[in-house]
This record gives sequence, C-alpha cells and structure tokens, in this order.
Amino acid sequence: MLGILTLDTGFPRIKGDVGSPETFPFPVRFATPKGAAVDLVVHRRDDSMLPAFIEAGRGLVDAGAVGIATTCGFLARWQDELTAALTVPVLSSSLLQAPLVARTLPTGRRVGIVTYSAVDVTPELLAAVGLPAWTPVEGVDPVGTFGRTIRHGTAKLDVEAMAADVAGAARRLVGTHRDVGAIVLECANMPPYRAAVETATGLPVYDAAQLVAWFHAGLAATTPRYGRRDLW
Repeated sequence: MLGILTLDTGFPRIKGDVGSPETFPFPVRFATPKGAAVDLVVHRRDDSMLPAFIEAGRGLVDAGAVGIATTCGFLARWQDELTAALTVPVLSSSLLQAPLVARTLPTGRRVGIVTYSAVDVTPELLAAVGLPAWTPVEGVDPVGTFGRTIRHGTAKLDVEAMAADVAGAARRLVGTHRDVGAIVLECANMPPYRAAVETATGLPVYDAAQLVAWFHAGLAATTPRYGRRDLW
C-alpha cells in the first residue's frame, strides 16, 4: 500500500488526479494534515506545517505504507526533512523528475515547468529539486478556472475549462521559450489534462501520476520493515 499526503482542498478529485483512489491500480491510503490549506502551504510557504505532515506520514507508515507520496508539487521544499523523519521512501513532488527529463533531451533543448502558481516556483524551490534558476516556468491564470478551483474549491469540476487553462499555460510556455523540449506538470491535480497539453504543444509531457506509479513499481514487492510508533 502507498501512502499519499494531501492538502486540505475543496474540489472533486477525478480519475487521474493523484488525490483520487481511482487513479492507481494499486492500494493507496490518504491522509490530510489538519490545517494544510493551499494558501498556507503554497502561497504563504508556512514551514510550521511540516510537523503535521511528518505526523500524518508516520500514521500512514504505521498503517502499512511502503512509501509516501504527496499531492502538492511545492512540498519539494520538504523532501530532505520528510526523508529524514520517515522510515520509508518519500516522493514529495512531481518536480523531482524534471532533472531526469532534462537529461534525456537533445542538445539545445530544455525542460519546462507548467505550474499552478508560477510566482511560488522560486529559485530556492528549483534548487531543491536540482534545477537551475533560469528553468522556463509558466503558471495557469491565477483568476482562471483552474487557479480559482485549486485555491478556493468548488462543488462541481469544470473539466473542459480546467483542461483549457492548463493547455493555455503550456502554449504560453513554449511560445516564450522556443527551446523547451519537454514539459513537467508540477501540480498533482494536472494529470487529467495531460492529453490537452500534449495536443497543444506536441511535446513529451510528464506528470505526477506517472511518477507516483513509477515510484510504487519499485516498492510493490517490498514489505514494511518499520512503522510501529515506538520507532519514532
């Protein structure tokens, strides 16, 4: 079983979203740290939430999780802290795959990032995942459907509008940076719209759901070696 730490959001999690159990053909269990709102974790970058994420991760390990993933690409800033505190492998962010994607590209091509919030993809965050500060980044419109849905929630998901917003960000990315050779989707809510990005750009696109499936594939045959509370 894979454990997944989620933010406290207020929108439907559809198939493809890392926060939906329908996305994966293997058992997953979710835990939401109390108070882990998008504004607090992403926009305020409040590191006081880290202990709550560690505690929730430990609960998942106690329940038998052989690895921990998350539904927020911005949690890459806590990758080292989470791996230090937990006794199983941790995959904090879709952004962790971006340096590998970059290594696969022909000379003269760069990896580009499509994100929920471009202003929050700081040089420090890029450095935390092993990317240079000049990596091309483009975000969805903060007041568009995708941006408002993730930040403020909604009772019903407008899938077509969400896809259009993500694809639009990708078009802006490649229009501004003609040397982009592949795209990584930062946000774990973006995988349902990967096909729209592929159609819009004609480029290889990598997302969080693909990465989580890869992560689990290496863990699937393992059994929990730790996890009892007295080990913490």
